[in-house]
Amino acid sequence: MTKLNTTFKTGALALLVAAPLAVATPAIAQQYPDPAQTLDWTIAFGPGGGNDIMARTIVEILNTYDLYPGDIALENRAGGSGAVGWGYLANQAGSAYGISTTSGSFITTPLQADTGWAITDFTPIALLAADDLVLVVNGDSPIQNLDEFIAFAQANPISISGIGTVNVDFIVPALFAQEAGFEFEYISFNAMADQITAVLSGAVDAMMSNPGEILGLIDSGDLRPLVFTGRSTPEALAGVPNFAELGIGVEVSMPRGLILAPDAPAEAQEFWIETMRRVVETPEWQAYITNNTLTPTILFGDDFRDFLANTQEDFATVLREVGAID
Repeated sequence: MTKLNTTFKTGALALLVAAPLAVATPAIAQQYPDPAQTLDWTIAFGPGGGNDIMARTIVEILNTYDLYPGDIALENRAGGSGAVGWGYLANQAGSAYGISTTSGSFITTPLQADTGWAITDFTPIALLAADDLVLVVNGDSPIQNLDEFIAFAQANPISISGIGTVNVDFIVPALFAQEAGFEFEYISFNAMADQITAVLSGAVDAMMSNPGEILGLIDSGDLRPLVFTGRSTPEALAGVPNFAELGIGVEVSMPRGLILAPDAPAEAQEFWIETMRRVVETPEWQAYITNNTLTPTILFGDDFRDFLANTQEDFATVLREVGAID
């Protein structure tokens, strides 16, 4: 795990004419997708996190409805707040068979580190959902509500964990701390399981998480939710306040999307855009959205590319304001 100390004081057939017999006939190009080609699906974080859950949900839907004719190999390639996994995909430039899910770290990691790739390098397929967060503490913590959390954080050193170093998991508590007037130590993880262990063991005071990843632990009482970051609290978190109703100006969501390798063929991009149009209409996808307390937010192709660029600009502004990047 990586520690990041922060101090805040308030705020993408043709028919071939038969060649003469004396000339070799060129091979007919294989229509995409080629069932003989395995789709190489990269998950840039460890098992159990939001990226992992969304990727495996999509693949299950693809298999259920026979939407992809070949084999799909999913692999978690965690490290460097997503830099390792997306770097692997970036190295497949021109491939039609490299694909990955995105998250907030896809946008923020290149702002902090020299990843060797930019978000605009990749071939955009779709933005699929916005994912808000919940701040939780150990169920045995003496902190019972957000007021008590603020009071404790104002009087004591406090640690808050998240996935990725300057991800949305970091931006939200940074803005919250700035507004509420406390300082905190941010501790980053690449895998949700490790982060949960840290909170349950008391090694970390609190954590930011996508609700769908930890609802079972909230329901069991192992984790206590203090505040939801979205504009309205979902039914699964009934009774938990949200920043908007408390008048706290923290409105940052994690964008969940899908990308292909850089310079992927146009036919591959078109196939995946049309395929994802079908995926998001399935009851299984609707259940995924509900069960993971997501907000459907759908953009395709170039509209998704523009969204990524604009969101990165917004995130960069926030991260500079809180001193996380120069």
